[in-house]
Amino acid sequence: MDNFTNETIDTFQLPRFEEVTMTPLHANYWKVLLMTWVIVFLVISPGIGVAMILVDDFLARAASIVIPVIILLVIILILSFIGFRKKAFAFRNHDVLFRYGIIATTTVVIPYNRIQHVALHEGFISRFFKLATVQIFTAGGSSSDLEIPGIEKEHAENIKQLLMGKIQKEL
Repeated sequence: MDNFTNETIDTFQLPRFEEVTMTPLHANYWKVLLMTWVIVFLVISPGIGVAMILVDDFLARAASIVIPVIILLVIILILSFIGFRKKAFAFRNHDVLFRYGIIATTTVVIPYNRIQHVALHEGFISRFFKLATVQIFTAGGSSSDLEIPGIEKEHAENIKQLLMGKIQKEL
């Protein structure tokens, strides 16, 4: 007969993920974000132009439309920059960590034994800067459970090989 024990775990002695040295996203990823917002602005600006033409008092209405749009764009750029600066990742012996957030910070920890599939994604703008996104899929999900953007393509390929190796060892 086995002696069953159920000892209490001292949670103050557990390893702390907050102490892990995180790798920030590549600096060129900020350029990718900026270019994406420029494209979005170029797509919506004709609509803003048409709205300004259709109003009766062109100058008064133009100011009432353009100023809020400029303020909104500045807020979006500031929040995007803060979000970019907070994103970071790390790979440890048994898991992958990804930190993100603007106001609140979230850290996702995925053990290697939960990873089922790994993919690389290169967007049109990211490809121009030789960057990729590592997509990590775990059991039970139809979309990726974790996406780490803004990694140099060669580094991303190395990460994919590392993760694929970890997956193979778990099988």
